[in-house]
Amino acid sequence: MKRKFTFKAMSLFFLAASLFSCQENNKVQQVIPEYAVMVIEEEPVIVKNAFPALISGDTDAEVRSNVSGMIIKKHVDEGDMVKKGELLMEVDHAPYQAAYNMAVANVNAAKIEVETSELTAASKANLCEKGIISEYESKLAENQLKAAKAKLEQAEAQLENAKINLDYSYITSPIDGVVGSISIGVGSLVGPSSAEPLTVVSQIDAVYADFSINEKFVLFYTSKGGVKDILKLMPEVELKLADGTMYEYKGRVESVAGSIDTKTGAANMSARFPNPAKLLRSGATGTVYLPREILNARLVPQKATFEMQDKKFVYVFNDSTTVMREIMVDNLTYGENFIVTDGLEVGDVIVVEGVGSSVKNGMKIRPITVEESEAKFKNATKK
Repeated sequence: MKRKFTFKAMSLFFLAASLFSCQENNKVQQVIPEYAVMVIEEEPVIVKNAFPALISGDTDAEVRSNVSGMIIKKHVDEGDMVKKGELLMEVDHAPYQAAYNMAVANVNAAKIEVETSELTAASKANLCEKGIISEYESKLAENQLKAAKAKLEQAEAQLENAKINLDYSYITSPIDGVVGSISIGVGSLVGPSSAEPLTVVSQIDAVYADFSINEKFVLFYTSKGGVKDILKLMPEVELKLADGTMYEYKGRVESVAGSIDTKTGAANMSARFPNPAKLLRSGATGTVYLPREILNARLVPQKATFEMQDKKFVYVFNDSTTVMREIMVDNLTYGENFIVTDGLEVGDVIVVEGVGSSVKNGMKIRPITVEESEAKFKNATKK
């Protein structure tokens, strides 16, 4: 009996030890991992909408030839600064100089004819008074004088026209500004019917950045009033240059299209920028940044989200467990944060650590603050 009791006691001891060991292993396996979480709040932010822009001068004056002919000389190159009236190019003057000379000769001849007719008319008027000739002859001389004067006026008009054409053969700048791309060279035939201008001279003390906004933004601004009201409410805009640098001066939106293009669904805007150093040139490109204030923005770090089938999700911490939830975000970002438009409310708690890697749906975690997580990481790296 004694051996049997001892054997049973030992069996019970090992069974109890085994159960205790399993419990201890379960305790090790059931250690709940710590992850940083954050509470969703609302705050005012200013986001910047980016729009491709084309730069144009304050005034862009097309230079065209008002007479037909061959370019015989160019006096400027692309990018030159010119003054109003400065000579840019010359069209072959020969035919226009000849026409001018002919017109001068015609005027001189007409003047002589008028002088002769005046003498004749005066003489016949005198003879008529003395009864030597008839009144008919005197009247005929007066009419010939009138015809001579009309012919002189016609010759003078032709002279003026010839002078204009001769002057037009010297192509000058219509304004002060910078010479743009020159589309022709010496030997090119030009004329009033040419489709393209010879060049464009741009005033660039100030420039315009022309860009288009989509219908969504049009509605956002037009909901605040008419065009004049929109321009008053528009904040200053910024300009990023083609090399990626930000232009040092800010601009103001000065015009907004009154209608939306049915083909593109966009409306045109134009912002004016000062250009004292003449850095910006007509035809250049850039990006306009138009600020927009969001008073009640719910921000979520981008690292706290993950994508699945083109949808964005977060893990909401709910009763010690993670729950996957879809969210909708604005097409603009604020720094490294998404702006949530739907899916999260103020007071919701989301996981911001381990998302997309170790955190899974329905997982039990112990929440800690972001600061605690950072301190934990620092201590781990020191060891």
